[in-house]
Amino acid sequence: MKVVVTGATGVIGKPLCGLLLEAGHQVVVFSRDAAKAQATLGAKVESVAWGGQAGSEWRAAFGSADTVVHLAGESVGGQRWNDAFKEKIRRSRVDTTRTLVEAMAQSERKPAAFVCASAVGFYGDRRDETLNEDSPPGSDFLGQVCKEWEAEAQKAEALGVRVARMRIGIVLGKEGALEKMLHPLPLPLSPWKLGLGGPLGSGKQWMPWVHLDDTAGLFFWATTNDAVSGPINVAAPDPVTNAEFSHALGRALHRPSFAAVPAFALKAMLGEFAEILLGGQRLLPSRALALGYTFRYPELDAALQSLV
Repeated sequence: MKVVVTGATGVIGKPLCGLLLEAGHQVVVFSRDAAKAQATLGAKVESVAWGGQAGSEWRAAFGSADTVVHLAGESVGGQRWNDAFKEKIRRSRVDTTRTLVEAMAQSERKPAAFVCASAVGFYGDRRDETLNEDSPPGSDFLGQVCKEWEAEAQKAEALGVRVARMRIGIVLGKEGALEKMLHPLPLPLSPWKLGLGGPLGSGKQWMPWVHLDDTAGLFFWATTNDAVSGPINVAAPDPVTNAEFSHALGRALHRPSFAAVPAFALKAMLGEFAEILLGGQRLLPSRALALGYTFRYPELDAALQSLV
């Protein structure tokens, strides 16, 4: 099978490409810097220049794809939010997805499947409500962005393409979210090493975490399994509160975990983005479990031990 992957050099894209190659699939990656992507991912992948806009360079590769996996998107934690950065977040998700689906419509040969990233931000801050894929979207900025993002992906269904919308939680790997938690400040030492780690705000907010191995595994599963379509929560079946997560991380590091970061301090440092960290979702991967996916790391302690 020929699989086109956008965002292939990101935290999820790299292990996913590895799984696809190991299974014998042909992998073509679309990247803003094709040479860098080639150097990062190796000679077994084909790298094509793509800037998220209409163009001719990538259409030949796209037109022969059996499956398209769309992971590209601006990091929501890349900087303090302002109106310009929020629009950049929206465009990097909504507009690029629209471009890919329009290319499918114009292509004589359609891919069989479109596996598109989304995020648990779809649900907004839902406090203690237990959520699954049937729960409605939130009304905040990220909830509405994810709603628009998924709506663009769903348009491929009218073309006869199987569409899976992967709502990604907080991915735990040796880079990405966990690295930011361990090194939240530009200091040579992690506050956890100094015994100063702990919950964010009240710590009562839910954290829909997922190990990177399962994140890549779920994307591989959705890419290669014809039964997978619609929304899929990419989160472990063991949701925890931020305080519970902090204590589990402390156990894994053999460090105390009671130095809470006050909500006002987060808001002062991060502005509107702090509300994302202080809110959360009590999320279950109901459809993945119902369709037979087996989590490699269903419990938090084992997931953290594998990483730290």
